[in-house]
Amino acid sequence: MAENESSLDADVAVIGKPCEAAALKQLSDFRQLENRPLLLSFFCAGVPSQWATDRLLSELGIPDESPLRTLRYRGHGWPGEFYAETVDGVAAATSYEESWGKQLGPSMQWRCKVCPDGVGESADIVAGDFWTTDERGYPTFEEGAGVSALIARTRRGHETIVAAMKANAIHAEPLDLREISSIQPYQVERRETLWARLVGRRLAGWRTPSFRGYGLMRLAAARPVRSARYAYGSFRRSLAETRNARR
Repeated sequence: MAENESSLDADVAVIGKPCEAAALKQLSDFRQLENRPLLLSFFCAGVPSQWATDRLLSELGIPDESPLRTLRYRGHGWPGEFYAETVDGVAAATSYEESWGKQLGPSMQWRCKVCPDGVGESADIVAGDFWTTDERGYPTFEEGAGVSALIARTRRGHETIVAAMKANAIHAEPLDLREISSIQPYQVERRETLWARLVGRRLAGWRTPSFRGYGLMRLAAARPVRSARYAYGSFRRSLAETRNARR
């Protein structure tokens, strides 16, 4: 990184998943930069497996042997479609609910399932979908005007948002963080149940990552019955993985 410091200065913005922002921030060379890049991230639900993407493309009629010109997991609106187009001009698309809700989301790689930070805590600014909700308060994922929640996690992030507003680059209004929690139930539940799921995994004989500073045990203790249920579920799934691996 030292050879490229001239291109990683205060005039540069780096956009990445929360895990990438955290990794970059931990690099000693990055921390030592006097005028480091602005770190931007977004609420992340995880990375789907490649086989799920391939399967979805096949179901949409994209030939396996056709090279892709474009692949968008979300685009052309909000929340946007899953869209693919081959170099020969064959195109196909499906809704966010169909792609992420039914196929890509359930195929998420295991490491993402035990991520303690899907909300970009290491970034200067993080953006998340501000979903419309039904009468139960659950996100509807209907197509509409895109609205994002912006969270400034550092003084520099806050100054950047204010500067963008003054330049009329964005329109922003104050927002209560509790509103974000209510429309991002997955992020809340993932953090609150992570400790229990890790315990179940360990009891089944699997190694798990260690996380500090997230208050995971405290969150799990707040709802012990639910935590016990998640630990047992994780234990059963992990045992099944062990059996399958031995076949």
